[in-house]
Amino acid sequence: MASNVLQVIPLGGLGEFGMNSLALRYGDDIVVIDAGMMFPEDELPGVDIVTPDFSYLVQNRQHVRALILTHGHEDHIGAVPFLLAELNLPVYGTPFTLALVERRLEEHELETQPELHPVRPGDRIRIGPFQVEFIHVTHSMVHCVALAITTPLGVVIHTGDFKIDPTPTDNELFDLHSLADYGRRGVLLLLSDSTNVDRPGYTESERAVRPRFEDILNRAERRVVVSCFSSSIHRIQQLVDLAVEFRRRVAFVGRSMLHVTEIAHSLGLLRIPNGLLLRPQDIMQAPPSKVLVLIAGSQGEPMSALYRVAVDDHRYLSVEQGDTVVLSARIIPGNEKAIYRMINHLARRGADIWYGAMNPPVHVSGHGSQEELKLMLNLVRPRYFVPIHGEYRQLARHVSLAAHLRDQGLEEAFVLETGETLVIDERGARKGERVPVGRVCIDSGSLDEVVEDVVIRDRRHLSEDGFVLPIIAIDKHTGKTEGTPEIVSRGFVAAEDGSGLLERARKVVLRTLESSTPEERADWGLMKEKIRTDLRRFIARETSRRPLIVPVILEV
Repeated sequence: MASNVLQVIPLGGLGEFGMNSLALRYGDDIVVIDAGMMFPEDELPGVDIVTPDFSYLVQNRQHVRALILTHGHEDHIGAVPFLLAELNLPVYGTPFTLALVERRLEEHELETQPELHPVRPGDRIRIGPFQVEFIHVTHSMVHCVALAITTPLGVVIHTGDFKIDPTPTDNELFDLHSLADYGRRGVLLLLSDSTNVDRPGYTESERAVRPRFEDILNRAERRVVVSCFSSSIHRIQQLVDLAVEFRRRVAFVGRSMLHVTEIAHSLGLLRIPNGLLLRPQDIMQAPPSKVLVLIAGSQGEPMSALYRVAVDDHRYLSVEQGDTVVLSARIIPGNEKAIYRMINHLARRGADIWYGAMNPPVHVSGHGSQEELKLMLNLVRPRYFVPIHGEYRQLARHVSLAAHLRDQGLEEAFVLETGETLVIDERGARKGERVPVGRVCIDSGSLDEVVEDVVIRDRRHLSEDGFVLPIIAIDKHTGKTEGTPEIVSRGFVAAEDGSGLLERARKVVLRTLESSTPEERADWGLMKEKIRTDLRRFIARETSRRPLIVPVILEV
């Protein structure tokens, strides 16, 4: 392409939530900003995660210079292993972000060890024709940055995810001065987070949750169990500080909660006094009034730590009559049913449950509301504006918020969707040609399980390994199993060869049912996942094959 043209290429995250990834190209040089994933919707059965299709970058591999990360949330770093499996790129990010990336890379065991370059706010790096300055912003996790990318045509500001928190818990203020300085000198293009564009006013400070937690801990006479995103180190720090104040010991429960807090503590981002921590296996032996548990699973994932606790199937923790459970996280759209099922289970245990909207809140967003988005626009005063991170309605709403800048130098605002490009040259900005984009559906989260089309994946899956249908009849009210499970298979084993295998598979399903509580058996979503997991493990061990397993639970 022409050497004096700047191209903005959204690879994911525009017109959809998650999979945030965007490329900037000037001449023959490309830098990639973020590589995120999203969780599948209901119409993608058998898919574990969804990542952007990086075909454009692979086709132009000789021009791709680096991957730059704004922060460590999964919708911004979740696809990094899959991109690095295709392209050996240097990766730039803050220390906490790179520590989370390293943990993901260890799970995938790439052939070549990628170059990870830690940066801090205020650092400047040069990548080909791009000079990148990292600017500190406040968000719902630590070590988040916006990017000021100086190109031969002008400065591009990419905000990453942000809110403008005037009283952050770590006292690291949002660097408004650097953004304002760029605004005074002139900004060619602003790419700004649109997640909360529908919310009027300002997003509350992270400190706003403290009064509610003080109230909860004042009231609670027994254990307090709090579930939040494991990456919410600011919130975890507040809870640790309150535990000291209320003379409770703290236990971290759940794999992600343990891993992320270990990383944050090792980097000096989480302060934990000596003697405060309680081992998970010691929770039930400690006096209930002296325990605060921080646990993963706020989104109701069927096999998460909190869900296991909710159905009384966790090896270290049981919720008992009079315990307090707090869901300190927003309900991600699509997770409502699973979360409310989990809350119902906790209520059956006799827990006092706090969740949802209340004042003071148990959760505040990490994204800026309308007034903060306007402030960003007013500080930067760009020549061109493209909203990012959101569905189409939110991108369009964000463009309308910028209308007041028409008299202050804003020439045009563009609503782009994933795959639509913006071209900027000496003549101005305009939409360019589309690039190939799409979704890659990944089964079991391993690099050799990547599939580009879920329909093709299912057809190949069925043609090669067939399918297995365990059919179980459960009384919805009592949770009791009626009769014995039936196993139906097609394209897996011949009837005369597989009768013994299917009989053993039936026993596996029976063991799963028998080892589950009546309450678990009444939760169809949980039981399907447990049966699928146990049966998949058994069949893989016995046959080294992976048929499509679709448990069917009949209500009787």
